[in-house]
Amino acid sequence: MDLMKSLIVILLSSVLVNNYVLSRFLGICPFLGVSKKLDQATGMGVSVTAVMLLATAVTWPIQHLLLDRVGLGYMQTIIFILVIAALVQMLELILKRFFPALHKNLGVYLPLITTNCAVLGVAINNITDGYSFLESIVSSLGCGLGFLLAMVLFSGMRSRIDETNIPKPFRGLAVTLIAASFISLAFMGFAGVVDALFA
Repeated sequence: MDLMKSLIVILLSSVLVNNYVLSRFLGICPFLGVSKKLDQATGMGVSVTAVMLLATAVTWPIQHLLLDRVGLGYMQTIIFILVIAALVQMLELILKRFFPALHKNLGVYLPLITTNCAVLGVAINNITDGYSFLESIVSSLGCGLGFLLAMVLFSGMRSRIDETNIPKPFRGLAVTLIAASFISLAFMGFAGVVDALFA
C-alpha cells in the first residue's frame, strides 16, 4: 500500500506541482511553438510523453547497470542524448509510416524533441532523485502527462487570444508569454495539495 501511495504522489506531483514546462521551465520551445492548434499541441504532447517513457525505460538501466558499474557516470549526459536522439528517430519513422497527417503537422518540431531539454531533464532527474525503475517510469508518465496538459491548456488559451483584440504593444510574443505566466501561476496553486491529500 505504501508503494501505491508513493507512486500516486509521484504521478500527481509530476503532472501538477512539478510540471516541467510551468514550474521548471523545461521544454519551452515546443510549448510556445506548437501550441497554436489543438491537434498539433496534442500530437506533440503525446509524442513527448512517449519519448519520455521510452527514454526513461532505456536510460535508467544504462545508468545503473552499465555507467555506474564501470565508473563512467560522467558520460551520463552524452549517452542519454544519444539514446533520446535514436528514440526520436524511431518515433519519427513510426509517425511517418502510420500517422502521416500528424507527422506533417508536427513538421520541424518533431526532430526538435531530440533537443527538448524536458526529455533529458526527466531522464537525469529520475536518477538524481534516487527513484527505482518503477518510480522512474511513473515519474516520466506524470511529466509527460503534465507536458500534454500544459500544451492543451495553452492551446485553448492561445485560440482565445487569437479571437481577441489585443493592444498593439502586447501582440505576438508578449501576450503569449503573459498567457503562459498565467497558466504557470494557476499551477502553483496545486503546491501542497498533493501532500495534503495523503497526509
